[in-house]
Amino acid sequence: MLIIHGVTRSRASRIIWLCHELDLPFEQRPVIQAYRLADATAKGAPLNTRSPEFLALSPAGAIPVIEDEGLVLSESLAATLHLARKHGGPLGPADAAEDALMLQWSLYAATGIEPDALTIQMLTRPQADAGDRALIDDAISRLERPLRVVQDHLAAHGGHLVGRRFTVADLNMAEILRYAWADPRMARKWPGIAAWLAGCQNRPAFQRMWQARLAEPA
Repeated sequence: MLIIHGVTRSRASRIIWLCHELDLPFEQRPVIQAYRLADATAKGAPLNTRSPEFLALSPAGAIPVIEDEGLVLSESLAATLHLARKHGGPLGPADAAEDALMLQWSLYAATGIEPDALTIQMLTRPQADAGDRALIDDAISRLERPLRVVQDHLAAHGGHLVGRRFTVADLNMAEILRYAWADPRMARKWPGIAAWLAGCQNRPAFQRMWQARLAEPA
């Protein structure tokens, strides 16, 4: 059986959502991020990203990690692309061209969008000071070009990134754009993306993952 190492309040959410889309059974081993613990190395500390047994599996000390029939992968987008290719049906590539496009959009999200989207998520809070608000504004400004590309592409390709259907490319992009939507200005500025993102997140598989995420300790 597929094993997913990592709590749902991590990038493991991407893999778990995909597994629910595919009706793919998995075992989840809830490794927690070390930074969330007062002392990750203390006796009795929960299994975390600095635990020796986890570092033996993943020397990088980051979640998620999957084990799939002897294959160990430690990057969430590599895991979702692998699983979609292996099990995906309509969520996976129909041919080599679609495979390349799914990889392209996933990498575009990771390199062109995720750093600034994470800045928005991490700094958006009621007590944000002027410095934080300036950093958020800068991140929103830098996202102007990549989000214009995404919104225009969705409008021209049937509301999806690849193949005019929901695929792993949409899932990967949606999970990264979710970070940026912490600032309510984003939905107002990008209505096409907002509608597409809402459609992605209304899928039963996302809702199943999200309820499990909310049930975990913050």
